[in-house]
Amino acid sequence: MSERLAILGGEQACPTGTVQPWPPIDDIDREMVMASLEQDIHTFGPNCQEFEKEFAEWSGNKYAITTNSGTASLHMCVAACDCGPGDEVIVPAYSWSSSVTCVLHHNAIPVFVDLDFDTINIDVDKIEEAITPRTKAIIAVHLHGLAVNMDKVLEVARRHNVKVIEDACQAHGATFNGKKVGTMGDCAAFSLNQNKCLCSGEGGFFVTDDEDMNFRARQLWSFGETRTPAESRDYHAYALGWMYRNNDLTAAFGRAQLTKLDGYLAQQKENAARLTECLQEIAYLIPPTEPEGHEHTWYNYTTRFDMEALGHADDAADFRDKLVKAFKAEGVETGVWQSYILPRMTVFQAKNGYGFGCPWSCPHAAEVDYSPEQYPVAEKHANTHTGMTVPLRAPNRPDVAEKTAAGFRKVMENLDQLEEVDWASVE
Repeated sequence: MSERLAILGGEQACPTGTVQPWPPIDDIDREMVMASLEQDIHTFGPNCQEFEKEFAEWSGNKYAITTNSGTASLHMCVAACDCGPGDEVIVPAYSWSSSVTCVLHHNAIPVFVDLDFDTINIDVDKIEEAITPRTKAIIAVHLHGLAVNMDKVLEVARRHNVKVIEDACQAHGATFNGKKVGTMGDCAAFSLNQNKCLCSGEGGFFVTDDEDMNFRARQLWSFGETRTPAESRDYHAYALGWMYRNNDLTAAFGRAQLTKLDGYLAQQKENAARLTECLQEIAYLIPPTEPEGHEHTWYNYTTRFDMEALGHADDAADFRDKLVKAFKAEGVETGVWQSYILPRMTVFQAKNGYGFGCPWSCPHAAEVDYSPEQYPVAEKHANTHTGMTVPLRAPNRPDVAEKTAAGFRKVMENLDQLEEVDWASVE
């Protein structure tokens, strides 16, 4: 029996207020943040130093540097790998922009590789053909909480003597063959942004087991100096540097949240399992995958739509946007995360990062081609996906996943009603 869609005035499948906000705040957070506020050092203070030790222990790394963002941490990775003018860095054609602009930040040149549709990660079987004599590093982005097949990445990288950077900004706690992300490559970046599974509002981490990489990253992190704020500084810039340090209040919040991270991840996995179970056999819906050997954290639960079967192959993005509006009307907190593949973004099409075409026009750079048609799988994903974070996060439990699934099912089983919607009046 058909149900009237909420976008046409029917009752919501997932009533407003069902989904609880992220992150949960309790007395641990309040006590640690207030203690930071009431002590004397609010820049790079004692909580920053303790946070570095605690995160390194949790992640399994020898060194950890707390930063003011995941983007800063990615830039530090590029610098730590000694990438510079004319060097090429292989990157996925679909991710957050920082996964690629970090390469430009150090005057190097990104080279894109298409996606694997099933995992939404870089197609590891296409990396080798993108390697040139100028290739200095590969950025493996563990997108949405699912690790890249690092065995294949590392095998290619070691054969060609290039570094591997793990972009683990969305993947705290994800594993591949039992190994945590951030421990397999040469260095890695994590984000602590509002949406992340470890949240401190803003912030990040650079991690590595290599002493020299740690030194180069810390130098970039603090004005090009060779001594950290925790040491006796000479305030002398020995190389080009930025100010990427974290602050004590943010670190205190992050430390409090870290004590609860393993519990959060366990809850997400339980919620995701229930959502996946409830979404089975819904027509035209392509659920996310978790290949053998991979332990997903479900940072973002991403589904795609079979637009060919729906008859919307030629207007996939437009029809996807209509579906998302119908889901939202049902109370389903889903959306479109990144609607552009990275090569389509203006900075890459114009090849003008710093003016006068730099870094592409710099004397050491080779010509690269960013024609979007080279990345059909990334394009297909960008036009057919929707994703969610908060409905699977603590304190939400499997009952919220069930109501979320009910919203998906209601819309997908009543697609004919979408023809009645006055889309011009829908925000």
